[in-house]
Amino acid sequence: MRLLSLLCFFSFIWLADCAPPTCYSRVLGLSKEIMDLLEKLHNCHRTKTCVEILPKMFLDVHNSCITTKLRDLIYVVENLPTQYCRERPRILLLKRKVTNLYTIINRICYRDLVFFTDDCEAIETGQSTPRYGEDRLQLLVEEKS
Repeated sequence: MRLLSLLCFFSFIWLADCAPPTCYSRVLGLSKEIMDLLEKLHNCHRTKTCVEILPKMFLDVHNSCITTKLRDLIYVVENLPTQYCRERPRILLLKRKVTNLYTIINRICYRDLVFFTDDCEAIETGQSTPRYGEDRLQLLVEEKS
């Protein structure tokens, strides 16, 4: 009886893990994978010279600039200066992941994602500049009163 209950418990956990990811969870996971892979490429001695021209990116899926930055990154990765760089396995993996993320955001999850900011500099630097739109709105309301 105890064995049967353990078997049922573990089969339930296995089935719960088989649920398909949502668009949002897939985009979050893939953006994290891309950032980790970019970090590895910048630190690896075999690919360091190849990725000198690639920017360090901080992918925020809530930033509307992510689509243009991903498109630019795809262009740069596809047009690396040497054939040796373009054929490196990790760079090919980066190209595939970035292309998948771009496709998911623009086609599969179109209108499912909510963009809270349009700070393009934040994707390159990781530092988001604060926006004061709500404070200005409150000041305007107070002035009218």
